[in-house]
Amino acid sequence: MNQRLMHIALVVADYDEAIHWYTQKLNFKLIEDTTLSEVKRWVLIQPPGEGSCQLLLAKAATEEQKSRVGNQTGGRVFLFLHTDDFERDHENLLQKGITIVRGPSEEEYGKVLVFEDLYGNLWDLIG
Repeated sequence: MNQRLMHIALVVADYDEAIHWYTQKLNFKLIEDTTLSEVKRWVLIQPPGEGSCQLLLAKAATEEQKSRVGNQTGGRVFLFLHTDDFERDHENLLQKGITIVRGPSEEEYGKVLVFEDLYGNLWDLIG
């Protein structure tokens, strides 16, 4: 059996602002941006590197969905970004003005810090 996680839906307020933030601030790649209707697009982004799970940017369409933008996990760290160069990526976060919530610190599994994306979702950067 061969299974793998391909996409994780991330509820966003606006497709274009989310694409811009992730590609310009975190250096993610835009994989696909296909219009499905007047209000819906299929937008995939991913960090650089082979085998990365892709984020499906899903624009909030209802009031309930809008209430989840930036808080899909009730305030817990939501996504975990592994890096081959922690210092490089930590410096990038600082240079791009990204809010670092905690850290960096040394843990059993390596260096880690927590940062916020443009909507307030919490991410771990792990090296």
